[in-house]
Amino acid sequence: MSKKPAIKNNKCYLKIKSILEEARHNAYRHVNFVMVQAYWNIGREIVEEEQKGKQRAEYGATIIEELSQKLTVEYGQGFNKTNLWYMKQFYLAFKNLHALR
Repeated sequence: MSKKPAIKNNKCYLKIKSILEEARHNAYRHVNFVMVQAYWNIGREIVEEEQKGKQRAEYGATIIEELSQKLTVEYGQGFNKTNLWYMKQFYLAFKNLHALR
């Protein structure tokens, strides 16, 4: 059996524990926001490529399928067609990135 080391100054330990937990929480929150920005930007790029400056995309555009194949090879399963379609819809629903804050 392993025995926990005795801590002479529990107050110091609790302060350090609090600092570490707050730092982790802030890091997770920041990473999540950065990923939301990334997904929004991916959606924007898809829409802009599909529309090529027009009001609506051409019928039968295959960009999502092509991107999915290439991105999945390089970055894994998170970039399947469904997820890319969701990223596109996310951008279309929230065209103002600053409104997401």
